[in-house]
Amino acid sequence: MFRHKITSCEDLSAIIGPRPRAKTVILCHGVFDIVHPGHLRHLAYAKQKAGILVASVTADAYVFKPGHHPYVPEVLRAQNLAALEMVDYVLVDRHSTPVQTIQVLQPDYFAKGYEYFVDGPSPETRVEEAALAVYGGEMVFTPGDIVYSSSALLEAQAPKLALEKLLSLMETEGIGFADIRKALHSLSGLTAHVVGDTIVDGYSECSLLGAAGKSPTFSVRLERTDRFTGGAGIVARHLKSAGATVFLSTVLGADDRGTFALRELDEAGVKCHLTIDRTRPTPYKERFIAAGQKMLQVDQVDNRPIPEPAVRALCDQLRASTADVVIMSDFRHGIFTRDSIGRLVVAIPIGRMKVADSQVSSRWGNILDFKNFDLITPNEREARFALGDQDTIVRPLGLHLFREAHCRNLILKVAERGLIAYRRGSDEPRDFFALDSFADQVVDPIGAGDALLAYASLVLASTQNLLMASILGAIGAAVACERQGNVPVSPVEVEEKISALERLARYG
Repeated sequence: MFRHKITSCEDLSAIIGPRPRAKTVILCHGVFDIVHPGHLRHLAYAKQKAGILVASVTADAYVFKPGHHPYVPEVLRAQNLAALEMVDYVLVDRHSTPVQTIQVLQPDYFAKGYEYFVDGPSPETRVEEAALAVYGGEMVFTPGDIVYSSSALLEAQAPKLALEKLLSLMETEGIGFADIRKALHSLSGLTAHVVGDTIVDGYSECSLLGAAGKSPTFSVRLERTDRFTGGAGIVARHLKSAGATVFLSTVLGADDRGTFALRELDEAGVKCHLTIDRTRPTPYKERFIAAGQKMLQVDQVDNRPIPEPAVRALCDQLRASTADVVIMSDFRHGIFTRDSIGRLVVAIPIGRMKVADSQVSSRWGNILDFKNFDLITPNEREARFALGDQDTIVRPLGLHLFREAHCRNLILKVAERGLIAYRRGSDEPRDFFALDSFADQVVDPIGAGDALLAYASLVLASTQNLLMASILGAIGAAVACERQGNVPVSPVEVEEKISALERLARYG
């Protein structure tokens, strides 16, 4: 109906022809993240000045506002403007400023909001005026009696556009829901080898009795404790649940927690290459919960480097691996150290897909220890720690990490906001993209990243498509965080999420 209005700068130049034209052309340029009444006023005034109204939107790559911007991806922003009757043509500007577009199209007028004029022309505006003056174009300032901020509107209440963003990406890259299901069903023939620290997680449900009488201390009654295999162990169980054949190289203590983890892994069908270290306990992290709120976490861990014989055993296991995917699941509880990481990475056979995730919580894991990998999946905090950067906004931060890590693909997890993915050497329409979270109700976000790591790794190995891997990884993470504890995510649960999204898309 309206998408024919969206075109490229070069094609539009041929459509409107050179000056002088039978119909005058006016160009409006901006981010247009959320189209609001101020934008409509601006465009309506511009349309009155010329026969053809062209709206150009800043490409995602050049939007550097603080926070998770642009909130609406460029394809959807272009479609929003094209749907307006007053707009004749829309293009996505692939440059950092509109100057090159002005030079190519040579519009008769270039319209800007009054706010760019009231305090005098900015340096950017003067450059645009100079580009117009070369051929006799004119700058027009539209009325400023209605001024809104997209950023302010998003901060007040951001619209829920997860499905719209997903559909836009899928359409751009020629992916349908049938393709996503096919990718999910393709995982059963793969083999994965996980190396990392296995942890046992405890969830102790308590009843809050009140404050202790003689000290500022909460008093609780322990009702029950549920234990789950976590760390590299739950990554392995997610992979196995997804359909892969899974090997796990790990170190456990000679204690009941190690026995519990090994039993869960055996029951799941994970093939364990196990080293028992009698000098250290199996890492145990116990969370005390009352009325659905986590009150306290107590960690029983020994973070000393594992003994040299254990490192040699892990290296030998890696060298003998025939897995399609090797995953370094680094929780910094002794396996991965400054001295061992290089040896473990070198031991990975050539031709295996290499994936890494390095945690920053109570320890100092650094994702940049795993350079030249096929996929890394840090969260924002881990990215900031690796780069020593607490100030840069998220998307350029991820790009900086992507370049420093020399990886082929990066999925940057940004908590409830979803993820931003970056890829190298791609023939696809974009080098990065964002996906919102697909979680309907977050019960326990701990462990969601492990599900994402597992599903994204397998899908990337199967399809070589980062968008497909990111979608299924995000769906796996959504399933994981909608319940408490480390429970493997099954393909059936993932497919139910896919079907729910497809139903919403068809209804829309």
